[in-house]
Amino acid sequence: MDIAEWLGELGLAQYAAAFQENAVTLDILPNVTAEDLKEIGVAAVGHRRRLLQAIAEMSAASGGVRSSPEPGSIAERRQLSVLFCDLVGSTERSARLDPEDLSRTIRVYQALIRDTMARFGGFVARYVGDGVLVYFGWPTALETDAERAVRAALAAVSAVSSTPVESEKLQVRIGLATGVVVVGEPIGAGDARQQTAVGETPNRAARLQALAAPNGVVIDATTRRQVGGLFDYCDLGPVELKGLPNPVQAWTVQSESAVDNRFEALRNSRLTPLVGRDEELDLLIRRWQRARTGEGQVVLLSGEAGIGKSRLTAALHDQLGGEPHLWLSYFCSPHHQDSALHPIIAQLQRAAGFQRADGDRVRWAKLEALLAKTGLAAGDVALLGDLLSLAGRDASGLAKMSPEQRRRRTINALFRHFTDLARQRPTVVAFEDVHWADPSSRDLLDRMVGEIVDRAVLLCSPSVPSFRRRGQVWRMLPRCCSTGCIGVRARR
Repeated sequence: MDIAEWLGELGLAQYAAAFQENAVTLDILPNVTAEDLKEIGVAAVGHRRRLLQAIAEMSAASGGVRSSPEPGSIAERRQLSVLFCDLVGSTERSARLDPEDLSRTIRVYQALIRDTMARFGGFVARYVGDGVLVYFGWPTALETDAERAVRAALAAVSAVSSTPVESEKLQVRIGLATGVVVVGEPIGAGDARQQTAVGETPNRAARLQALAAPNGVVIDATTRRQVGGLFDYCDLGPVELKGLPNPVQAWTVQSESAVDNRFEALRNSRLTPLVGRDEELDLLIRRWQRARTGEGQVVLLSGEAGIGKSRLTAALHDQLGGEPHLWLSYFCSPHHQDSALHPIIAQLQRAAGFQRADGDRVRWAKLEALLAKTGLAAGDVALLGDLLSLAGRDASGLAKMSPEQRRRRTINALFRHFTDLARQRPTVVAFEDVHWADPSSRDLLDRMVGEIVDRAVLLCSPSVPSFRRRGQVWRMLPRCCSTGCIGVRARR
């Protein structure tokens, strides 16, 4: 069976050509992630879910481990984030349960971990009893490996703790370490053949796991440095780990933080001066000067990840500090591409001043105070309250709408809110990492781009070059008076 036949059995034969163009064959299929499917062109969420489920079933049928590189692969030095997950109370459970019941419990637990790791692109290297060893950064390395590992750990805790098995409430401990290993050359032979990362990092992850409380996640200093302020932590201080010569600084990860700006969250220290970007910054300032006179401007900042696009936007923000203006920031995330209007929801929550401890009554009051500045109609307020998942108001009118009607009217309400704000003051809209935007957010962005031609608005959006190469530039872009794309390149 080839890839086309496999897709045909799933009822997704329309993607056969795209899979073949991207050299995706059956032998590497277990390594395909949700992000890969989006790159291939699988736009529908349902189709991606069906494919990921089929890939997971294929992986389970072959032993529950994603396929390794071909035998004889050359070992290489890699920086990996290594996750070690262990089931709490295994010894006590084995003494209390019938072996068949225990076996079912372990299988369900392993399936939960395997599926959760697959969602975040983790490579399940091996099962060690009721422990699971997972690599992030192998076989494909990404700049977000450490972040994806921490998110996968928190998701695994949530999945296992919320899924009773055989009337058992399960708990896990997870340790996570990041460092250089040697990986790529399978060790062993036959059924014992394994893809093993050699180095201190896997041992450190296993030792940190032993420090974790039930349903706890403990990380090392390198992982903590790479994920910055994306999560909330409890500092455990230097800890002695068995077998390691020196104490290791460790933190317990408590939850995802409320920070939406990835640029700020990943940089805990004060920004260094901007060097070598005078030309790009001058262009942005000139666009702003034209925009504030009522000639709408759109600028797409295009460059590879980490090249300084968001830093350039931050420099523009600093330059405009003394001028009267409104700055609206929207932050797209690779982890919320399937969440409709997530960047807009987060911006409204920040603008309204929502706190985690606020109840719905307090949040309604804050939202109404925010929307009063633009005089939105009661129907629009109800739609935006529903968008923010606020309860406690009569939603009978909303219940009569179809999902598509509600989506369309919500986008219209958001656009009216935006235009009313822009009418009051010259406005900068910074739409960060638009290549990660969900379809509904892109619809709203298209509408903004098409309607700011005669408004005092500068819309500035950093993105990676592939966003343009895939033809995903806003379809309304040519209607604007003055648009442009700044290519942000590396400086030697």
